[in-house]
Amino acid sequence: MNKFKIFSLALLTTTIAKAQDLEPAKKALDAEQFEKSKSLLKSVIQAKPSNGKAFFLLGNIYLKQNITDSATVYFQKGLSSADGARLNTIGLAQIDLDANNKAAALTKFDLVTKELRKKDIEEYIYIARAYMNADKPDFKSAIAVLTKVQTTNPNDAQVQLALGDAYYGDKNQNDSYVAYRNAYQFDGTLIRAKMQLGVLLKGAKAYTEAVKAFNEVIAINSNYGPVYRELAETYYLWGNNIPKTYDENIQKALSFYEKYLTLTDYSITSRMRHADFLILAKDYKSLELEANKMKELDGVNPRILRYLGYSAYENGNVDAALTALEKYTSNASNKIIPRDYLYLGQAKIKKGTAADGKTVDPVQLASGIADFKKAVEMEPLAANEFNEIGKKLYDQKAFAAAATVFEIAVGYPNSKNYLLDNFFLGNAIYYDNTRKDIVKPSLIALQKADVAFGNVITASPTTQDAYIFRARTNRLLEKDDMMVTYYQQYIDIVTAKGDAEVTKNKAKFIEAYNNMAASFANTDKAKAKELFNKTLALDPANAYALEAIKLLK
Repeated sequence: MNKFKIFSLALLTTTIAKAQDLEPAKKALDAEQFEKSKSLLKSVIQAKPSNGKAFFLLGNIYLKQNITDSATVYFQKGLSSADGARLNTIGLAQIDLDANNKAAALTKFDLVTKELRKKDIEEYIYIARAYMNADKPDFKSAIAVLTKVQTTNPNDAQVQLALGDAYYGDKNQNDSYVAYRNAYQFDGTLIRAKMQLGVLLKGAKAYTEAVKAFNEVIAINSNYGPVYRELAETYYLWGNNIPKTYDENIQKALSFYEKYLTLTDYSITSRMRHADFLILAKDYKSLELEANKMKELDGVNPRILRYLGYSAYENGNVDAALTALEKYTSNASNKIIPRDYLYLGQAKIKKGTAADGKTVDPVQLASGIADFKKAVEMEPLAANEFNEIGKKLYDQKAFAAAATVFEIAVGYPNSKNYLLDNFFLGNAIYYDNTRKDIVKPSLIALQKADVAFGNVITASPTTQDAYIFRARTNRLLEKDDMMVTYYQQYIDIVTAKGDAEVTKNKAKFIEAYNNMAASFANTDKAKAKELFNKTLALDPANAYALEAIKLLK
């Protein structure tokens, strides 16, 4: 019994000693073992409440986890610490940056820096990281801070690592490489710096070299979790850039992400990053499973609603998707991203789609379109997503709804799908106005189709189908002169491509000749006969042309 007491006392002494040591917590944080790091930091605080740096590091983890309230609490407590109080002022400044209050952040940064000496470089590094980690990163300000520190501390590995991150965020690959290389040379234990050299190769699409670089990191420390995440993301990008390798590489990617999770204590932060990756990999079955596991782990974290909503929509459960996404987007304190509105809009449209897929309830369609508009207001590049959304509606012959989606899309000329979106807008309007049940074509809509086809022709003058659909559209608009112009341009474009292309499009040539001929029938009978004879040269038994020539005699 006495021996047991002595052993327990020795263990307690060791535990307290470790609790006061921040290094294990920092290593766990670097390894993205967030829950472990939080536990260690709380032990440090319990053992030594005056350790301001522990409060700061703990607050930073909560910021990474988007739990701002908890981060604020720890930063505020850290302000009154005897040691490291200034760091907590930096933490609060980052919260100001997240709230778009740069003036308040700068005031706090000034309070910190006016008390610093030349050797106090840690605070400068964390100021730079606050700029980088803000919701809207400011990499140039981070570079300015770190460049100043570098002049007096050129061989500090942490300064070089932070510079590498700042240059990387600023898309300066060359300086980023130099900084990461320097960081690892100055401190051979700084494995993240070595890993980041592989990240640069991944960004340059040098996937074979990137994998090799990451394997070198694994050879040094096979339990370093972040390197497996980078491997997963590398194989994902590899598969997307070289489609024939997609199936093989996506399986490798998913496997490495699972490995990453096993080494990062399955914290909610790691799980969320995994969930984000599953969205990229379009593995929605796994996403749904992961979302439900996260709900059990942390039922109050609102971001889980995003994953539940996305996976429910993709797995065919529209009602569950609507419930989750409406709850998530209705709370202004949640960090909503454009994709949230894109999914919510799609769910509403899907909910309002008839059983045959061809019509959408106007109320649901209007509400869905309003969500799409919110998405592009937040980020104009979200317009790139409209092509796929509109194409789904187009393929199911919901032409009116498809046209509404494509009409938003063409309002963003910088979209990578701008030309295709215009083409599908014109086509959707045309087909919607040639339905069997159509009473009277919409001239306003058809005029939009004419403009859309014109945009395609301007951007790509040899896109032959744009001419024939523009001709058909002008026929519905009863603009015979323009109809003839576009049919003739269609014929000229296709003829220039050779006899094989003409033969392949014989039916469309007959359509063009017959419609042009009909437009000349009352004004220029000779021209009409000439065109009908061109039809008969392609199809001697064409009933319409034969009957029309008889009437013209």
